[in-house]
Formats: sequence, structure tokens, C-alpha cells
Amino acid sequence: AANFILALFVLTESRQPSSEPTAQRPHLEQWLHILAHPKVGMLVIVFFLATFCFSCFESTLGLLIIENFNLNIAESTKTSVKLFVFCGLISATVQGGMIGRLVKKLGETKLITLSLIFTAISLAAIPFIKGNAELTGGILLSKSGLPWIFMLLALALLAVGTSLTRPPLFGLLSNLTPANEQGATIGVAQSAGSLARILGPIFATTTLHYVPALPYLTGTILILVAAALFTNRFRRQI
Repeated sequence: AANFILALFVLTESRQPSSEPTAQRPHLEQWLHILAHPKVGMLVIVFFLATFCFSCFESTLGLLIIENFNLNIAESTKTSVKLFVFCGLISATVQGGMIGRLVKKLGETKLITLSLIFTAISLAAIPFIKGNAELTGGILLSKSGLPWIFMLLALALLAVGTSLTRPPLFGLLSNLTPANEQGATIGVAQSAGSLARILGPIFATTTLHYVPALPYLTGTILILVAAALFTNRFRRQI
């Protein structure tokens, strides 16, 4: 609601008055038009894959810690809340106070590549961290808390990685898109992200029951593929 009010009364029209009107295309044709652009299309694909993998993590973390830490549903629920709050605080810190300086220092392309590598490493590690106790403040000071320390480190890396992906990616997407097509391009990218948030949980919660690590290992492979494709397409800018 706050975003809507700010957008309605504060934000100005982003389209330049001097820019030419964009061609009106059917939805599928609009997607194909944007994906056909080598760099813009690649950014949309990377955003889809990154969102897909993160949604796999979001939808299965609670189930995974039931399996890996021998928790019941009530214990898993309380622990999951703590872990998501932990990730959220790190993400807010990165996006709220660090992202601008990092973009200036490294540039969008290097930052996106680095973020994908961080995400892949963390996804590969999370399903193999196992323990036998609920997460509490006191347990972190004992030997039994060592698996949770590893889990927190992996989640911190994941939170940093995912936080570093979206802002520079959309900044680069805006820079590479003609002024009269920016709205349509951002719309397609956001739609790709929405589709990923639908498909990711369906895939992850289904495969988790067969092999608990499978959603995470699949995410690792997809993120590494995305990083390789992105690096190859933008190698002159990295």
C-alpha cells in the first residue's frame, strides 16, 4: 500500500517525452521480441533462473531442517522464522547500504557474476548441513551448535548473493533497453520472475520428498549455467 501511494503521488513518469512510442505487440510476440535481444534476453533468463532457485530454497527450508536436524513441525516452524529473519536482515543491509558502493566499485556485470557464484556455493552446501537440535541462542555456544553455525554462514552467503543479483541486473537491463521500450522490458522481466516463483516451489516440494538435496543441487547447477552464459555474453564488460 505504501509503495502504491508513493508511486501514485511521488514518482514521475520515467518515459521521456521525446522518446518514440513503442510498437504494440501481442504478449507472446513481446516476449519473443525482448528475448531475441542478445544481452537483454540473457538478463531476463538469468533473472528467471535466479528467482527459480531462490524460490526453491524459500519453499523447502522448513521441510529440509525437519529432515536434517530431526525437528518436529513446531520446532521447524520456530527455527525457520529465525533463519528467514536472519536472511532478511542481511539482505536489507546489503541492498540498503552497500549495493550502491559495490556497483560503483565493481560495475554491474562483475557484481552479477559474483552474486551468482555466492548463490551457487551456498545452495550446494545447505542440504548437507545436519545436526540434532533446535536452533537457540544457547546452543550456538556448545558443540551441538556447530552445524547451526555452518548453516548460518551458508545462509548469510545466500542472502548476500541473492541481494547482489537483482539491483545491478535491473540497472543493467534499464541501461541496455531503448527508452521507448523500458516499461515493456521490465514488465517481461518481472513476469519471468513471477513465473519462476510459481514453478520453483512446485518443483522443489515435489523433488524434496524423493531426494532432499535435489532441489538445492539442481539450483546449484542452474545458477552455475546462468553464470557461465552471462559471463560469456558480457565477457568484454567483466
